[in-house]
Amino acid sequence: MSVNYVGVALVLNCGSSSIKYQVVDTTKDEPLTVGLVERVTNHAEGVQEIIASLEAPGSGVNVSDLTVVGHRVVQGGAEFSAPTIIDDEVEKKIAMLATLAPLHNPPNLAGISAARHAFPHLPHVAIFDTAFHATLPEAAYTYAIDRRVAAEHGVRRYGFHGTSHAYVSRETARLMGRPVEDVNTIVLHLGNGASACAVAGGRSIDTSMGLTPLEGLVMGTRSGDIDPAVVTHLARTAGMTVDEVDTLLNRQSGMVGLTGYADMRDVNNAIDEGSHEAKVGMDVYCRRIRGYIGQYYAQLGHLDAITFTAGVGENDSVVRAGALDGLAELGIVIDLERNEGRKKEPTLISADDSRVQVWVVPTNEEREIAVQSVAAAT
Repeated sequence: MSVNYVGVALVLNCGSSSIKYQVVDTTKDEPLTVGLVERVTNHAEGVQEIIASLEAPGSGVNVSDLTVVGHRVVQGGAEFSAPTIIDDEVEKKIAMLATLAPLHNPPNLAGISAARHAFPHLPHVAIFDTAFHATLPEAAYTYAIDRRVAAEHGVRRYGFHGTSHAYVSRETARLMGRPVEDVNTIVLHLGNGASACAVAGGRSIDTSMGLTPLEGLVMGTRSGDIDPAVVTHLARTAGMTVDEVDTLLNRQSGMVGLTGYADMRDVNNAIDEGSHEAKVGMDVYCRRIRGYIGQYYAQLGHLDAITFTAGVGENDSVVRAGALDGLAELGIVIDLERNEGRKKEPTLISADDSRVQVWVVPTNEEREIAVQSVAAAT
């Protein structure tokens, strides 16, 4: 999305009990203000708290300068493949998609309704996590189950973290001094939630999360890829209900299930103290990433860059090194000295003789939402 679109966006990311917000002037590198409203029980009250904060002396924001409100919405289904101006009909469709994202779309929608009431004179734009992956080819988004069942219940790969993958892939091309249309990149968004994305010339052609954010890489508390028969096996042998298995796979698995820790800093500390479980957990985590790199390298046919982003990707040099270990034959070689430490700025960490460049690029989903919202409202 071109940054030639000029405007000032209030960006809202509404959870069930919190609202993250930023005010972004697209002509400036840094946001005008950043904030968080916690312990939200009523999103209308939360939005009013944000307005009061923005109107307070010294906030750095003139509310009258706002030109658009951008909303993060997790699940757009097959219905929404681009930034969308919100009206009553769009709200209804977002509500209908809540069955695919029951933990996310309802609070996203509550924030939209509250903000539209508070800012009735401004355009409101929905930016969907799934939209960047609307370019997936049919063979990439189709699951091998009965087509009638899949169609009736919306069972297909949607992908998530789209705003992050869009921003980071474009930034990687810019840092390389090349048009995004000429660059093939594998983006590794590694946070508590984690996903990989194969980006060919700025277009998502494959991604690791699927119908839900559970599929794919090992995450903080989510299992990632697993034999689907595990669900029926546990139901039959352990007497677990569907909800209990869902809780197991989403909240009690991943790194916390393997090591007892969801935070990679704790995992690394445990490894240093000699924990076998922590070491195995880290090996599983990195092995899964390497597998997706190989798969997406094959899908892309030619690879120019691998980019790490998000909390773990930006800050954990052990994970970055482990994820790329043994890939020299594929032209992927990191420089261990360049890789060391946390990266708060875009950093090239590949060796000079690496055919594939390896970058760490801090993600900026809020700016991406702001730029797309301003463009959609212009």
